[in-house]
Amino acid sequence: MARFAVEYVYTADTAKRDEVRPAHRAFLAAQQGEVRLLVSGPWANGTGALLVFEAEDEAALRATLEHDPFAEADLVSRVRINEWTPVLGPWVAAG
Repeated sequence: MARFAVEYVYTADTAKRDEVRPAHRAFLAAQQGEVRLLVSGPWANGTGALLVFEAEDEAALRATLEHDPFAEADLVSRVRINEWTPVLGPWVAAG
């Protein structure tokens, strides 16, 4: 499984984002299959978020993210996905 860092840039509609947030978080928490969420959280300034996933490939991840309630409600103005290879820290398997 590959790891991917995903950056969301949010639209300015904070009221709608607050309304949809519980469904968005439930959706992310449920991602434990072919696409598995490792960690996520918003930027401190509220303009977006960083999400880290494990997935078979980027296509599977993109297909999953299309169903995120934030995406379906047009609350994400930009999604940037980069395959990521951590080399230091607790997420790196001891080898």
